Amino acid sequence: MEAIYVLEAGTYLRKEGMSLKVVKGSNIVDEIPVNGLKRLTLMGYTMLSGAVLDFLVQNRVETVFLTPTGRFRARLAVDEHRHVNLRRAQYLMLSNPNFSLKTAKIIVRGKIQNMARFLTMRSRQYQIDQLRIQALRLKSMARFVQETNDLDRLRGIEGHASRLYYEVFPLLIRNSLFEFQGRNKRPPRDPVNAMLSFVYTMLTNEVLSAINACGLDPYLGSLHEVAYGRPSLACDLVEEYRCFLGDRFVLALVNRKAVSPGDFVCRRSVPDNFVDEEDMKEKRPVEMKPSICKAFIASYEEMMNRKVVYSKRNITTSYRMLIHYQVRSFAEYLQNPKVEYAPFAWEK
Repeated sequence: MEAIYVLEAGTYLRKEGMSLKVVKGSNIVDEIPVNGLKRLTLMGYTMLSGAVLDFLVQNRVETVFLTPTGRFRARLAVDEHRHVNLRRAQYLMLSNPNFSLKTAKIIVRGKIQNMARFLTMRSRQYQIDQLRIQALRLKSMARFVQETNDLDRLRGIEGHASRLYYEVFPLLIRNSLFEFQGRNKRPPRDPVNAMLSFVYTMLTNEVLSAINACGLDPYLGSLHEVAYGRPSLACDLVEEYRCFLGDRFVLALVNRKAVSPGDFVCRRSVPDNFVDEEDMKEKRPVEMKPSICKAFIASYEEMMNRKVVYSKRNITTSYRMLIHYQVRSFAEYLQNPKVEYAPFAWEK
């Protein structure tokens, strides 16, 4: 497989011949063939031997480290960027307040339009007028984005649009065993929010991977402020996929009853703050059981390899490669602003 996930906590990776051994204690719990390995995601606290680290670097295997709660920790980066002109264009253009605001508007408008399209489609499918009405409100907000000349105000519009969208999100859930009483995170407090947070993290990592492959700097964006350790550009460019890929994926699992409340560990008494990630892992309100986490990731990989028509290039490609093509389009936009960037538009 090209993409491998290691979910077992407290494991140690060592290389033997043409495979990586996943060791826990004195037992080998899994074996990963190294032939064709391109992406390795380690969730929790997994140690690497020197031979494994050397293999990952030499073979340029993209390696991502996530906390036990699914948050991004680090990425094994190999210095291979020769795209000086591209990064120079990124720094110059996104440091220009007018261009940065214009770019942020494009991102917000694309996100809102995709949310409106989704609600419109589901209103027809479920015959629910409230979904259609909320979609119309979002369409109006998307048009209002163009009239905004202040970045903070634009962020306020984006936040308000998201609140409107999540207000009617419960109507999209067609499984009486699950409830959704609003978006919450850090940490998520119910199974639906836990799945949404997890898939959003995975999609952000997809975009981050595409950004690194393209040669852009993932830490300089337009909509999200520059902050230490935050991949602002990835946070910007993932917005067009939250609804189109993330929300549809979670809703499909819930509505088709591929998951059940029994697949989650829920705790009633939860503190308001945590000492560290390990403390959060022990005390967080809800978490997926290991078996459903593996099934969740397998379904996610199946989705990312699904084919879609990419009209910009008149080709059929996978969702994963679609993200790469979109990031390359954004890079072209930075180098030639006359060709405006267009977020992926959900047409069906």
